[in-house]
Amino acid sequence: MNRGSTENGLRWIADAYSTSFTLTLSEGLSPDELLRRVGAEERHMVPLTRSAACELLLRDEADHISDLDFLDWEDERAVAQLTSAGFLPAPPDTIVRAGSVAGWAYALEEFHCRTGTYLSTLSERGRAFCVHRNAKGFSRVGYACHGDAVTSFEPDLPHLSNGAPAEVALGFVYHGDELGDVAFLRFLEGELGINLPWEETEAKLPAAAFTDAALGQRGPVYRW
Repeated sequence: MNRGSTENGLRWIADAYSTSFTLTLSEGLSPDELLRRVGAEERHMVPLTRSAACELLLRDEADHISDLDFLDWEDERAVAQLTSAGFLPAPPDTIVRAGSVAGWAYALEEFHCRTGTYLSTLSERGRAFCVHRNAKGFSRVGYACHGDAVTSFEPDLPHLSNGAPAEVALGFVYHGDELGDVAFLRFLEGELGINLPWEETEAKLPAAAFTDAALGQRGPVYRW
């Protein structure tokens, strides 16, 4: 997928991750700090491209590692690093990849929503947002500020919220002319002025593997 600079806001994520995705934004953190706050150990963070993360997530444990296109399976050091970090031999439940843009750390997950469970922790230095769409098309937004969960809601039904109404907490009003999660990503573009290049998110980013993604399979879990 090739995208021009005019499309490098946030809305493109809903197209590029059309089956399922989680985007989390955390103000004032570095990528490594974000990963540590969702349970990663720094020694287990491995730089991975999106395609490499997908290969690791979708492989069968019985498959030989030589089937991984991104990995030189004879490179014992690289294989040992991925194994000790939990990416091999069994596929992890989720892989969280993190980067930074304009004073924010961001995290992307392909299928699950681990980061949504930690949204309050991720907001200790300011604001944190989580936008999740699962494989059934269900979407959910969460927002926390300075360590406190503020609201979570379905972006196409923002009046059905846990916590403050979306319009009160964020000024978000859904007009019904596009998918709810796309509408909220558009809203965040305008509110935060974030320009997240697609090419950057496809390249190598610090990544961590987790085997307890079931916490996030139905969308973010917010603590009140």
